[in-house]
Amino acid sequence: MPRNHTIMQFFEWHVPADRSHWNRLRDAAPQLKEKGIDSVWIPPVTKCQSPEDNGYGAYDLYDLGEFDQKGSVPTKYGTKQELVDAINACNEHGIAVYVDLVMNHKAGADGTERFKVIQVDEHDRMKEISKPFEIEGWTQFTFPGRGDTYSAFKWNFNHFNGTDYDAGQKRSGIYRIVGENKTWSENVDNEFGNYDYLMFANIDYSHADVRREMMEWGKWLVHTLPCSGFRLDAIKHINHDFIKEFATTMKQERGDTFYIVGEFWNPELSACRRFLDTVDYQIDLFDVSLHYKLHTASNEGKGYDLRKIFDDTLVQSHPLNAVTFVDNHDSQPHESLESWVQDWFKQSAYALILLRKDGYPVVFYGDYYGIGGDHPIPGKQKAIDPLLYARYHKAYGKQDDYFDHPNTIGWVRWGVPDIPRSGCAVVISNGDAGSKRMNVGKERAGQVWVDLTNTRKERITIGEDGFAAFPVNGGSVSVWALPADDVPPEGK
Repeated sequence: MPRNHTIMQFFEWHVPADRSHWNRLRDAAPQLKEKGIDSVWIPPVTKCQSPEDNGYGAYDLYDLGEFDQKGSVPTKYGTKQELVDAINACNEHGIAVYVDLVMNHKAGADGTERFKVIQVDEHDRMKEISKPFEIEGWTQFTFPGRGDTYSAFKWNFNHFNGTDYDAGQKRSGIYRIVGENKTWSENVDNEFGNYDYLMFANIDYSHADVRREMMEWGKWLVHTLPCSGFRLDAIKHINHDFIKEFATTMKQERGDTFYIVGEFWNPELSACRRFLDTVDYQIDLFDVSLHYKLHTASNEGKGYDLRKIFDDTLVQSHPLNAVTFVDNHDSQPHESLESWVQDWFKQSAYALILLRKDGYPVVFYGDYYGIGGDHPIPGKQKAIDPLLYARYHKAYGKQDDYFDHPNTIGWVRWGVPDIPRSGCAVVISNGDAGSKRMNVGKERAGQVWVDLTNTRKERITIGEDGFAAFPVNGGSVSVWALPADDVPPEGK
């Protein structure tokens, strides 16, 4: 029987700009596989506006750390060869690699051009606040360090529909470029009236040459890197029809097993459903709604009703299309979408995504190894490892929920015959210490179970009727199961 699949997001916002991250991934592959991680989401691999850029200020999509551009041959994370070596190392250990793609905008232009724009209201991009006027914008991308290698396409203002800086007047704003068929795409998220524009020089997907070039680049990338899938950044800002076309084409190039997940950062479940319908379920989505529920639960403590933690979440309504996560590089402290799940609830939050039957869960590098920068946060590997162990060895089979108390919830995974000693009982409390009486099956009568998190030290004997009362500490989680033949990981 195949084991549970788990992703690690192998970066956080403050990974050192030492050009060694691909080597870190290469070296970490054996340990990741041992822990039960069988796929990694890596940061954007393309050359950016500076050697310190995290990957989202995309400059040259064909430069994977191969050409001397923007002050460096390597990207922040390393050279193209080191990237390929890291992906190959992952593949050798049975770990799939998903590459982050930034396709909404371009940054770090090689030159300016003069063209007409209309300034729009930043809070309502459909509201024009000026007559057409001329600006000097950074929209020329000629890639002098790469030349025509891999692609001869050069970008100019005709290939964009908006920008945010007038170099002539040295002033910022949101400027919609004026021209034939130049509008914001209508097939995007409707926040701020229209959320086509996000930042930098905004790519115009109504332009036939642009669509063709981006599709050719995608094909080039899937055949250049031995990766197994893509993570698409900021897709609520990109014409949804193009996303569907792109995903469909990439799967045609590499086969239906090529995996694609999109960042559609909208907690409204109805919007996520509409998007999935539009792209014909060619991609999965991160469960942003669940993330915000975990964040709220961590802030409200005992006042949060845990019985409702999965209400109106993607994993509840679309379990086969939901990629669940606790936190990521955008939600970590001091970043653009800061919504950090508090430490006291972090282990419980990971139990909620790792030990249930639905969803494709992601472990965040910053949670596991720690966050750097000016405000460092220690890693929580000791708290997460027992959950990874339980996911890989225990969390299989039928699931019975005991969501019958606002502050103490639990569930049972019954296990499967193909995985010896599988099955577990999980109890979470956001209030006082308590217990949950749950049925794990009469065939388990007399078995002695332990808490894999090592939070509770007692041993629980399963009753003749298959029931037992499984205790949990206040504000904590316990994962009860048969001990392994070897010693389970030390808990927090």
